[in-house]
Amino acid sequence: MTMSLRKSLLNTTFVLGGLCLSTALLAADTEPAATTASPANLASKTNEAQPVDATPNDAKINGSKASVDKAAEVNVSAQKPVDAKPNTISKPPKLLTEKAVPVDTASELKNRFRVDHMVSNMTLLIQREYGSAPVVIVLPDGSKWYANRHPENVKWVDGITGDIIYIESPLPGPWQLVGKVVQGSKIKRVSKLEIEVQHLPQPLFQGEEVKVVAQLMGDAERVRMPGLDYLVEWTAHFVSKHRAGDENFAAGDIIVGSYKDNGEKFDERPDDGTFTSDINLKQPWGEYDFVVQARNNVFERQVSFPFTLSPRPVHAEVITPDDPLTGQWKIMLHADSSVLQLAETHFSFELVGPAGLQLPVVLHGLTQDSTELPLPLVTEFGSYRIKGTVATTTIAGREIILDLPELFFNLVQPPEPPPSEEELAAVAAQKAAEEEALAKQDALFWIITVNAVLLLLGIVGLIVWRKRQSLAQALAAAEQRILDEAEQNKTAAPSLDEIDLTMPDEPDNRR
Repeated sequence: MTMSLRKSLLNTTFVLGGLCLSTALLAADTEPAATTASPANLASKTNEAQPVDATPNDAKINGSKASVDKAAEVNVSAQKPVDAKPNTISKPPKLLTEKAVPVDTASELKNRFRVDHMVSNMTLLIQREYGSAPVVIVLPDGSKWYANRHPENVKWVDGITGDIIYIESPLPGPWQLVGKVVQGSKIKRVSKLEIEVQHLPQPLFQGEEVKVVAQLMGDAERVRMPGLDYLVEWTAHFVSKHRAGDENFAAGDIIVGSYKDNGEKFDERPDDGTFTSDINLKQPWGEYDFVVQARNNVFERQVSFPFTLSPRPVHAEVITPDDPLTGQWKIMLHADSSVLQLAETHFSFELVGPAGLQLPVVLHGLTQDSTELPLPLVTEFGSYRIKGTVATTTIAGREIILDLPELFFNLVQPPEPPPSEEELAAVAAQKAAEEEALAKQDALFWIITVNAVLLLLGIVGLIVWRKRQSLAQALAAAEQRILDEAEQNKTAAPSLDEIDLTMPDEPDNRR
């Protein structure tokens, strides 16, 4: 009886250990907020309810994978629904937790991982070798999914360094990835994707240079993967609230920037999971909603919060001297002492002019709200522009950098003095002489032209007259010759009396 009781207690202990492990596995596949357990209740890091990558897969318990599967099958009826939120996680036996393998090390198991029947949807973040083809997913039933051929409940976006795959109602069982997954990388399986965006500071001024960061969160953990910058498109918008009296009353929706994780501009390090935006704040002042969108073919997330864009607390304008040629040009600077600390307000300008002129103009600190800043003496005629920035500190102690609108002025060459009376008389005399010479030339031209025309007409008339005379003489000679020939012919012709009108007798041909 005692021996039977001991065996029953031993079997009960093994079943309870399997229940504890199965509960931990289920908690790792649900959303991160589903479990709230203190470190004292957890046996090891691999058995914690980590939101992104703490789900064990292909676990080996006591050196046998079949043991884990058997323990999971025993506890199917004891599993809680997906929405269940256990308050504690029982401490499993030490031997079991040492053999459990988290999904992040799936690459060590030939890119395999396991999905239990309680998972309603999941998103896979897969890091591949640079430029390699998208992975192929092998399902528990042996079927395969490709980036360009998969069911409608699967959304897939692939880049040059990885894949993001969203799967609705995944098939329970062992899954496998076929592809050039980076050696030692982690295959992250998340159930909930969100974006976390840093709020804009207040007060926020026009032209301010501000660094704003955002993160892609998977199960409340920051997602970090090389090449993620190419897989997610971020867009930042200012949406006007159309408040009467604000400068942005009719501004509407303005795209003001995007977020990048490429280590350029304000972004500190590439591929660290922190996306940084350089927001363009050269917009009309007023009340806005700051809207940030992160999207690709797999998901689309958006966050929005209100803020106020205030007018610049500094202002600059060009002062034109009385004599622009010999006087000194200046810039009048105005600063709002109720917003800024004047002693820590520093101006930096660059004067750009013709012939490649570039001169720096700097003013360190202010003593009063309005100050004149002299510009270097300019002598070249042409257009000038002034580009400036302000580094200052607000009354609240926030250090800011403002970009000032460009200023312009022109140094115009003065007109020449009018000519004197003597110069005007000389010019008139010269003009009259030129006109007289031109008239003489015109008269001579017409005289020569008319004479040439008359001479030509006379020659032509003479030629015509001579030809007509010759023609008349020829006609008279021809007529006389005809008359002479007619007279001669008349003399030689016989008269009628001399003509023999008798007919000769006809010969008698009848015989």
